[in-house]
Amino acid sequence: MIKGIFPTEKFEAFETPFYYYDITLLRETLDTIRQETAGKPFHIHYAIKANANPEILRLIASYGFGADCVSGNEILRALACGFPASKIAFAGVGKTDREIRIGLENDIFCFNVESMAELEVLNGLAAAQGKKAPVALRINPNVDAHTHHYITTGLNENKFGINEDDLPAILRMIAEGQQINLIGIHFHIGSQITDLSSFEDLCVKVLELREWFHRQGITLPVINVGGGLGINYQHPNHCPIADFESYFRLFDKYLKLEEDQTLHFELGRSMVAPCGSLITRVVYVKEGMQKKFLIVDAGMTELIRPALYQAFHHIENISSEEPYTPYDVVGPICESSDVFARDFPLNESKRGDLIAIRSAGAYGETMASTYNCRAIPASLFSDKL
Repeated sequence: MIKGIFPTEKFEAFETPFYYYDITLLRETLDTIRQETAGKPFHIHYAIKANANPEILRLIASYGFGADCVSGNEILRALACGFPASKIAFAGVGKTDREIRIGLENDIFCFNVESMAELEVLNGLAAAQGKKAPVALRINPNVDAHTHHYITTGLNENKFGINEDDLPAILRMIAEGQQINLIGIHFHIGSQITDLSSFEDLCVKVLELREWFHRQGITLPVINVGGGLGINYQHPNHCPIADFESYFRLFDKYLKLEEDQTLHFELGRSMVAPCGSLITRVVYVKEGMQKKFLIVDAGMTELIRPALYQAFHHIENISSEEPYTPYDVVGPICESSDVFARDFPLNESKRGDLIAIRSAGAYGETMASTYNCRAIPASLFSDKL
């Protein structure tokens, strides 16, 4: 079994658990995205919710990419880390007045509006500032992303977005309000999508809706198809970079843009997940009746995805070259759901060994909590060790 390459000896100087980021891999990923979108009217907005570490954000911003934010504080973090306001999109079903004002005051690129109620509030707040708010309507295309139901977001019954039936009323509200500048339409069907046919279905729906807006006399300069491209959690060493080539080629093929129309993407997980690992240490090896438990010092407070989504993460013992044996890898949190993997084959392990839980660069650090009064772990970067 191929293992990742880690500076294990250097890790010994640091208290576990901690997040480790392979900056070389992150740069290679960003280079790939830039290469695959070169010469096309494609614009990338990095989804900050995936990982908001300032070091990560500054590097992504240096590539000229924009930001996709889902809170006012994410907007402020993006600005502080070098993302220009002209490349910041603001999404979310529950934007507060404070958060909307932050976007308006900083003249961000676009508000992705998700309901008639939000549009009404945005119109009023924009009027108070004497501005017109740039808006893309987030429409539910009712496309099944074929992913976990917690991260499916484009169906009619989801809390996100506007249903097609509400579009005529939405357009009337925009016409009457005067403070809204409709610049585009926005979609996001889900996350960790590995069946690219879902994106083909999305393209068909986007084209249908674009024609509907044409019939209303409306030209849309912006088409935003969100994100959702999945990564290979099972084989992070064989497939360290997501299939951006096929992803962007699909949209280039099936979603023919009109003159002066731009296509926007809000990628998060696929950009940062592979470069991050959660490094933890074996506290105890516990012999059960029929299995062995590997009890480590990281838990669901440092990486909640396995407990929340039953998500798989590849795990490696980076201290041992002994033969493989199956373990239940569990954390110290006082919850039965605090389990990283069951019957997972690892090199025979002992107290003190270092364990790497892979592909934790997205929704690891950014979802960390202080439950059980635990401290938020440190972050280490390969180019600073």
